[in-house]
Amino acid sequence: MNLILLLYSIALFAVTSQALAPPGPWDAFNYAPASRTVRPLYIHGTFGTVTDAEKLVESSSSSATLSGNGSYVTLDFGKEVGGLISLDIVNTTTTATFSLSFTESPVFISPTESDDSSKTVPTMNSDGVEAVPAPLTVGTFTMPPGLLRGGFRYLTIVSNADDALSIANVRLNITFEPEMTGSLREYTGYFYAKDSAAEDVDLLNKLWYGGAYTVQTNIIGANTARQPAGLLPGWANNASGGPVTGPILVDGAKRDRNVWPGDMGISSHTRQVSVSDLYPLNNSLRVMLSTQNPMTGALNYSGPPINGQGSDTYISWSLIGLYNYYLYSGDLSTVEYLWSNYTKAVAFLESQVDTSGLMYVAEQWSNDWGREGGTGHNSAANALLYQTLITAAELASAVGDANLATAYSTNATSVKAAFNKLLWDATAGMYRDNETTTMHPEDANSYAVLYNLTQTPQQNTQISDGLTNFWTPIGPVTPELADTIIPFIGGFELQAHFIAGNGSRALDLMRREWGYIHYTNLSVHSTFLEGFTANGSLGYRAAAGYNYDYSYTSHSHGWSTGPTPALTFYVVGMQVTSPQGRTWRVAPVLSGLSAAEGGYETNLGWFGVKWSLDDGTLTVFVSTPVGTSGTVILPGSGVIRVDGKESGNGSVSLSGGNHTLVQQL
Repeated sequence: MNLILLLYSIALFAVTSQALAPPGPWDAFNYAPASRTVRPLYIHGTFGTVTDAEKLVESSSSSATLSGNGSYVTLDFGKEVGGLISLDIVNTTTTATFSLSFTESPVFISPTESDDSSKTVPTMNSDGVEAVPAPLTVGTFTMPPGLLRGGFRYLTIVSNADDALSIANVRLNITFEPEMTGSLREYTGYFYAKDSAAEDVDLLNKLWYGGAYTVQTNIIGANTARQPAGLLPGWANNASGGPVTGPILVDGAKRDRNVWPGDMGISSHTRQVSVSDLYPLNNSLRVMLSTQNPMTGALNYSGPPINGQGSDTYISWSLIGLYNYYLYSGDLSTVEYLWSNYTKAVAFLESQVDTSGLMYVAEQWSNDWGREGGTGHNSAANALLYQTLITAAELASAVGDANLATAYSTNATSVKAAFNKLLWDATAGMYRDNETTTMHPEDANSYAVLYNLTQTPQQNTQISDGLTNFWTPIGPVTPELADTIIPFIGGFELQAHFIAGNGSRALDLMRREWGYIHYTNLSVHSTFLEGFTANGSLGYRAAAGYNYDYSYTSHSHGWSTGPTPALTFYVVGMQVTSPQGRTWRVAPVLSGLSAAEGGYETNLGWFGVKWSLDDGTLTVFVSTPVGTSGTVILPGSGVIRVDGKESGNGSVSLSGGNHTLVQQL
């Protein structure tokens, strides 16, 4: 490495605590707007008689005119946005009127329908348009707050009368991230790498920032959740998302705009590594723990107003979520505040463990992310139970209950033993969905590697190999839900491949699945699809026999943001291992790349890594807060030189600060 690059790298990581990520070429991939007021960038199309449509994107003062009932113009904001539309009515008559329709996907552009956010089973009522009745008044029109549109890229403005209507200055006030006071682009973390194996060498950067922006659009005010039935037809985003004030982290920008703890199993990590403001996560966890049934200890599987009930797996996700929050924040007071509810919920799950040593999931508790076959000794549910108990033991120790910590740890050990005895299929080299089936699910096998349910490295390798049996050119078709590709579960599979030492395979999966999501002309080219079918069409088949309207699919869904934390935790290699990062682990998985860098912040300060591979020499710069300590594990077996001194082979222990490590591979 030349001297200039060395000095640049040292300067970059010289500050151990900083409010914002350092500036660099990675900023070009940040999708977040610099201002809360954004304007359309393009005219997607017109119909009927529309004069000077281009003025709506060229100037805030020049006007366009729509003449004739049914004439319309479709404006393109260039990426996913959400909030309240305003426009200036320049010239009108007593009978002129117009309406607004919205869509994320260009497939559903329509003058009479928005893409659906308010449908509920079985009524499946459609979103319509926001109709603005006559008489219109010259001046500024702004959508009513309750009708804010949470996620869209395309806005269609339709004339609903024969009289001419002139409008100007179409703009959007963004309502997501309601308490972020600075620019929405002000991230505390970053990522950067060039991927020569991809057709687009910047794909990984686009995916990292696409995930970060997706989660930003999922941060909403607690009083702007989606009303389940909307206005029939229509939509309303003025429901309470729970008994909290301030922002909450929800599943999607357009829908459901409710707290879903399973989604937070991915999106909370995305939030931490990009924007380390965890207040929305805190609020969302308080919402979920507040839903507890006082008799049974069970929690709902979604927040208000949906308030779904009957999911062991999503109860686990709420409990795991509290641990994740504590890990990143070190906020013990919130853990203590929720502790009584938390322990009752753990006890509810443990009460379902039978003589096999595993939890038996009854039909009424088998709701999950949409998968089928979740009953009995279901492997996904039991993998999540195991992680719940492991993390519960950590939290019990933190609150000072050593006896409960021991009990949780002992029970976790029993679950792991039973899991391997009952569910491991040695012939297939994967775990079965339960002991009565030959199906090997994507979710449980990915969880098993991620949460250390496997007993040998060989099992991790076998599972990583076996998961590729589900792959298509655009991602894995999960056997738990036929004909469906689910980025939620794909995000856990990514981590399983990294942990198994198959980083190149993980990046291959990113290029396939998220490359398709990012580039398909069916979507928004900025945020991430909820799910899609094996042939690439829109749709997330939420249950067998479900008569699904594909315009209901969310195009900005936090559960699909797995690449963002995976790139930080494994390619960059930075993970905190105790609250706020008092201890940490750096273990970059090179994955066929020649260089990568990035990091994130906790309340203790900055945790950053920058590495490069040049002619067999791996150089790694590590910056962590003073007063912390950690381990650096490098991929080779050769001697590691730390700050110019030989310090070990394979791995070394370091105190916080700035260090340079070199290893010959």
